[in-house]
Amino acid sequence: MNKPALLNSLTSMLFLQPIAFTSLYQKRIWGGRALESHLKRVLPSSANVGESWDVTDRPEAESLVQSGGPVGTELHTLWRHHREALFGKRTPKAERFPLLIKLLDAREVLSVQVHPSGLETVPGLGEPKNEWWYILEAEPDAAVYAGFKNGVTRATLEKAMAEGTLEALLHRIPVKKGDSLYVPGGRCHAIGGGCLIAEIQQNSDTTFRMFDWNRLGPDGHPRELHTEKSLACVNVDDHQPSLDPPLRDNPFACEFFRVSQLEIREATRPAHAGGAFFLVLSGCVQVGDSQFGLGDWFLLPATAESLLIAPSKESRASLLQVNLP
Repeated sequence: MNKPALLNSLTSMLFLQPIAFTSLYQKRIWGGRALESHLKRVLPSSANVGESWDVTDRPEAESLVQSGGPVGTELHTLWRHHREALFGKRTPKAERFPLLIKLLDAREVLSVQVHPSGLETVPGLGEPKNEWWYILEAEPDAAVYAGFKNGVTRATLEKAMAEGTLEALLHRIPVKKGDSLYVPGGRCHAIGGGCLIAEIQQNSDTTFRMFDWNRLGPDGHPRELHTEKSLACVNVDDHQPSLDPPLRDNPFACEFFRVSQLEIREATRPAHAGGAFFLVLSGCVQVGDSQFGLGDWFLLPATAESLLIAPSKESRASLLQVNLP
């Protein structure tokens, strides 16, 4: 056997089971303990955890293999050296894995934010960030904020930001479990209190804070606002956007990723499963030698795409499936 064929054979032998990664928990003043109470995660004691970075390939935050592959290996290493075996032949030519996948627990409302789209002409705005939200749980009267009310102009926006009255211009959207929303770069947005959300986004950590509800930070002072950069990338003409159509019947797709929802009633092999990440929304599933339950993410390597996903313990399960474009 020649050397390339041998290497391909060894790579295939490494990735014949679903891969689970460690989660990196981020403390936030608006966070809570819903990842523990709803999803049975083991969280840092007594911390307000706002974000769980479940799939991340960033210099400051790297996912490590927890099971199903070489334990302790960084996602970045897998992306660089085993890209085709894990994600298939049609993958972006990116230096790092191009998505950042999170769960967010908004015990309180988040600051009003905007991310660059990558289309701005102003230099120094950082990495573009387009993201998508799926509502895992929502308390009664929960809502998100996206875009502006009809009639808002740049002049009224600048005045409201200067006076600390931006709340009056925001478009509020009530949400419930199972709703979803695309948040393209440039869209003014905030997650309201009482929401537990799965977020799929570009691999970026660029956020500009437009308004923080006039509250004080942990040090007793208002948190920094990024007025100039926010105004450089916000889409003022983004008036009253709507939630996405129900995901079950309308898979979401953009140029950065694709998301669909699966209802698993029997052992099945989903389309385009090789190289996809899956999140268990309800029930439990058996995949190869591993079992995954509520709130678990796993990667089904391209070399293991023949594995079936089967419901276990219950007669059905529901999953999100996330693919690269």
